[in-house]
Amino acid sequence: MKAGEVWQVDLGMAGKIRPCLLLTGLPEEDELALVTIIPHTTALRGNPSELEIPKAFLKKGAFHLQQIQSVPTVRLMRRLGSLSPSELELVHARLMVRLGFRMTDA
Repeated sequence: MKAGEVWQVDLGMAGKIRPCLLLTGLPEEDELALVTIIPHTTALRGNPSELEIPKAFLKKGAFHLQQIQSVPTVRLMRRLGSLSPSELELVHARLMVRLGFRMTDA
């Protein structure tokens, strides 16, 4: 598992099983067994926190940047595919905006 891959993830009873983008990859030996993800949703509201990246392995929807979270690696069920490097860069840029960073802050 590595950053940029999309996996089916068990987000628990309320969150269901849904596709999620991995922002981080497999943790190091001395780290907690967690990965940071952004869930994909098909329930679009048209707000700026939704990032649509069409992929053949995903239903029409968007990654929801308001729902960044870390989950145990045991909740990752199966790999669906991955984003291209340019698509992942777009995610990173939108996350920077979402988190209130300007490019000069980094």
